[in-house]
Amino acid sequence: MLDKFKNISQNLATKAAKSATKAAKSAGHGVAQAAKNRQTKAKVNNSEYVVALDIGTEFVKALIGKVGEMGEVEVVGVGRVHQSLNDMQAGAISDIASVVDNCDKALKEAEEQAGASPRMAVIGIAGELVKGTTTTVRFTRKASEKPMDIEEVERIIHLVQEKAEDHAKTQLSLELGGKTPDVKLVNSALVSIDIDGYKVTNPIGFQGKEVLVQLYTAFAPLIHIGALEKTAQELDLDLLAVAAEPFAVSRSVIGDDPNATMSAILMDVGGGTTDIAVIDEGGVQGTKMFGIGGRAYTRAIERDLGVDFAQAEEYKLALGSSLLPQNKVPAVEKALGKTLEVWTSGVELALSEFDKLDQLPHQVLLCGGGSSLEMLMDELQNTTWYKELPFTRKPMVRHIQPDQVVGITDTTGKANDHTYITAMGLLRVGMDTLQQSGTSSTGSVREKIDRMLRV
Repeated sequence: MLDKFKNISQNLATKAAKSATKAAKSAGHGVAQAAKNRQTKAKVNNSEYVVALDIGTEFVKALIGKVGEMGEVEVVGVGRVHQSLNDMQAGAISDIASVVDNCDKALKEAEEQAGASPRMAVIGIAGELVKGTTTTVRFTRKASEKPMDIEEVERIIHLVQEKAEDHAKTQLSLELGGKTPDVKLVNSALVSIDIDGYKVTNPIGFQGKEVLVQLYTAFAPLIHIGALEKTAQELDLDLLAVAAEPFAVSRSVIGDDPNATMSAILMDVGGGTTDIAVIDEGGVQGTKMFGIGGRAYTRAIERDLGVDFAQAEEYKLALGSSLLPQNKVPAVEKALGKTLEVWTSGVELALSEFDKLDQLPHQVLLCGGGSSLEMLMDELQNTTWYKELPFTRKPMVRHIQPDQVVGITDTTGKANDHTYITAMGLLRVGMDTLQQSGTSSTGSVREKIDRMLRV
């Protein structure tokens, strides 16, 4: 089953690459036409507000956050627009003009509620071509008696990022049949620094010989990022950051506490992809993505029952209620069960690749519309899918709720369930970026390290 999943996964990665290429080619005339069809907005470049755009396979979600004096964020505007079947493929934009139009509608809805039209935005990036991992590098210092300074830390971080980039290119080359795409660093976060076996949160001033650095990095192909940059440009938005969505979800539950000790597996099940992040002792150990999400379940019903996509989606959503005719229940459950088996194999494969951890966290937190499927939650909560993985006990599985997102509160009442967690995580990344870019040259050492990592 895992071999079958690997083949499916590789095929979907290739399709995602083709979709990104198609999107880039369409940017010339399609987007220009879309721009003509939209009303020009008077946007305000005000650091008091940040826009988060979660461009998902099924929905575009736009959140407008108002940043407070203490760094907290209030969600003051929410917009959501359904995407067409051909707008996205495996998490990648395949029709820029249509996606721009959908984003514009979602933004208008959020702006009307917020009473503001901010320009600064964070956009999420997902899909199998986004590679996020924690790289561990050991350095031997020649002058071990010399205290470390900020310049030495900066050199070390850049060396680790270069090594991580080479690894990401190798991974993508294998998945794309030998082609090596240009990639760009989208997120970077310090996981840990050890000096002579002693863990430190701030290495400046320490002496020592052996330095062990763990750094989380996420890379994405330039063509994929280019589609998002073009989308922001057509929406008249200033792009603060492009964030790997599982990293954004991680930021939503960790916050900015340098002493955070949370350990968990995060699963963002969207319409086209499933994004997994593993947090260990407050540090992001890595992210994995594969191209099976909510639409795969709908396609299974469409194929097995011989109905169109819209009808299949209705059947899927009606399962477990009186809205689904009883004579359809066995066939719908059978179709969903086959896809669920492949999806579970994907989860097992993704988690098995975190082989640097002695054990996996027993807390499993889910978000995204695809995780609303009752059969999926039942599979994770009530079966033995985890038995071949290094868990010390049965995992505890539950959804992430908006009130659990650190430093963000919703004042609209609309960002009210687990389907908005990714967008709220993107707001968190935006807040972090604003805080880091706003610090002065006399800021703390930790702030200076954060600015090195900011991309």
